[in-house]
Amino acid sequence: MRAPGVLTNRGQMFLALGAIVAIAGIVLGYRDVTRIGLLLVILPLLALLLVRPTPPSLRVTRVVTPARLHPDQQGTVEVQFTNVGRRPTPLFLAEEQFDYALGDRPRFLLPRMVPGEGRKLRYTVRSRHRGAFFVGPITLRRRDPFGLTHVALQLPATVELLVLPHVWDLGNRRVAGQGRGTEGELPQMVSLHGEDDVSIRQYRDGDELRRVHWPATAHRGEIMVRQEDRPARRRAVLLLDSRAGAYPGSGYQVSFEWAVSAVASLARHLIKDGFVIHLLTHRTVEDGSAGVQIGLDQALSVLARAQPDQDPSLEPLAAAAHSFTSGGVLLISVVVAHDETELRHLAAVREPGSAAMAMVLAPEAFSGGRESRKDRVQAQRHTGLLTQAGWQTVLVGPEDSVPVSWERLRAARRTGALT
Repeated sequence: MRAPGVLTNRGQMFLALGAIVAIAGIVLGYRDVTRIGLLLVILPLLALLLVRPTPPSLRVTRVVTPARLHPDQQGTVEVQFTNVGRRPTPLFLAEEQFDYALGDRPRFLLPRMVPGEGRKLRYTVRSRHRGAFFVGPITLRRRDPFGLTHVALQLPATVELLVLPHVWDLGNRRVAGQGRGTEGELPQMVSLHGEDDVSIRQYRDGDELRRVHWPATAHRGEIMVRQEDRPARRRAVLLLDSRAGAYPGSGYQVSFEWAVSAVASLARHLIKDGFVIHLLTHRTVEDGSAGVQIGLDQALSVLARAQPDQDPSLEPLAAAAHSFTSGGVLLISVVVAHDETELRHLAAVREPGSAAMAMVLAPEAFSGGRESRKDRVQAQRHTGLLTQAGWQTVLVGPEDSVPVSWERLRAARRTGALT
């Protein structure tokens, strides 16, 4: 990609002044003045021919270290330029292009390079907010020696830089299994993908003595027991309300970032606790990846790219979640108390005897203005729709951190809904 060479302000002045002087010389009959005017006109035109907008034969490769950053973490970008052409390259003023969220765009002089020669450039980037950012392309600028013209070229190579959402530590307390398909309730249940058979393991408090494997005990010097059934893996479904219309404001939305951070923190906490998780957003439901169990790295990558979706309804997410809850899993949702009808779709997902939990965001509290009593009552009423359907809920605002909200939600599993 390239832009044609153009005259600078100095070049335009030379061209205009030369035309005026040439015309004045012709009118007044002064040949020398006319020659000077023609020289002033020809000079910028010759500069345009000298600085031809021909893209150089440069190969650009980038390496970002680390490839995935956390908010406020500093990363290093190493750019390698290699002249793969047959001619030396001219001197360029280069500028890297990327989102200003990563910091100031570096500018540097790219010296002349003979064929086969390479140059390396290093600079640092840092972002306060999560997201998928593209580093590149590089813009090259060149001027003639007189500063009459300039040309801008682009080297189109880019690389993606991923800034992960902020992940909070939710403590070491295990999530109690409830509902069908949870650990210990259906020992005959077949394990999920890739679990290995375990025939002998160490003794645990509560194991029956008839299951002691005496030969292995004598060999190992510690009590070993037979593992007759493979342990059932607990499953959890994490649902992120990604409706753009449900979150107040535009641009950087504090409420949506809170929700994404909450889901990311829950994903790490549940996977650490031995759960297999599924991630439900409008995008994962559309592309079919919601039905596939997801690891922590992949979950964080998906959430780093998450953006508010224009779909105004929770119904697709509720339908996808119902295919899991009918089999008995732990469902945890992070939703906005925005629309009563849409929340009724979600409330109906919970099956009798299954566990469903929700962090409900009060939208007016996140809007930046002062939340009225009427707004608070309305948010509580919307939260009550889930509570009446048997959900454990907690209503949160911008002053509530994710770890505190999680502890309140855990307490709601024992005492009922908290608002």
